[in-house]
Amino acid sequence: MRPLSDRRARIVFVSAIAMATLPGLSAAPVAAAVIAQESGSSVCAPETNDVHSTARGGPKREPHLKQTAVEVTRSAKSSAGFSATVRVHFHVVYAGNVGNISKKIIDDQITVLNNTFAGGEGGPKTGFKFVLASVDRTKNKTFFNAGPETAQEKAMKTKLHKGGRDVLNLYSTSGAGYLGWAYFPNLSDEELYLDGVVMDWKSMRGASTAYQGQYDQGEAATHEVGHWLNLYHVFEGCADPGDYVADTPPQSVPSSGCPVGKDSCPDKPGLDSIHNYMDYSFDQCYFKFTLGQRQRMQDAWEALRANG
Repeated sequence: MRPLSDRRARIVFVSAIAMATLPGLSAAPVAAAVIAQESGSSVCAPETNDVHSTARGGPKREPHLKQTAVEVTRSAKSSAGFSATVRVHFHVVYAGNVGNISKKIIDDQITVLNNTFAGGEGGPKTGFKFVLASVDRTKNKTFFNAGPETAQEKAMKTKLHKGGRDVLNLYSTSGAGYLGWAYFPNLSDEELYLDGVVMDWKSMRGASTAYQGQYDQGEAATHEVGHWLNLYHVFEGCADPGDYVADTPPQSVPSSGCPVGKDSCPDKPGLDSIHNYMDYSFDQCYFKFTLGQRQRMQDAWEALRANG
């Protein structure tokens, strides 16, 4: 991973982009979860779904899906000393000669996850470590182009999904026009086959030049794994409760590029979190989660994922 100073030097300024986001399906609570209350907003910011990037030919960020997260009680195990190892099952789905990424690119994507979740770019250590458990390859055009909430997605994941709630299934596909999507950790047992992250293979470091200077550092996966660990976007609106994290300033619209000084809630304290992995900035602009986001991810892990 290139050093933070180099990342900042390569920041690109552009006008506003996309929005949209995550998960669909009912958000039935998991039996193992200790639920304090159910959140009232969906994973996507309101009224901004499915907007394209302003970069010509750029991808949409995420699909507009309907799943909501659940709020869990603070875990006694969540702290600066928290540690969790997440086993990753990596599913390479390709069509013809397109998307059949190398093992080196897969290994590098795991390195990106470990670096970003360990605070390697400037944020706090979250305590999460990712270990590649398996790689499988599937040549299937229908699966490669499977979109969210479709029969094709169901068929792909029914065939390929492995493990329980405590393992991460990563699907490398065309993205169906999106950089990726993920599901919150509170899927019902019947929906569990959907759990995991789908990502556009071109967003991984070294895989393609299609998104060069924009979404080419593997951090679309960091963003999606944030959702997988129960994080909302930082741009959930100016009014409370926003993203349910106290140390992310109120923000009403997603960012694009790296718009330093952006303030979409001028009547509230703090500038927009353009450097936060849960905004929609370019990869070169990202470098942190916050302490509050760390707490939320750890609490969700203990309540919803740690026991499989």
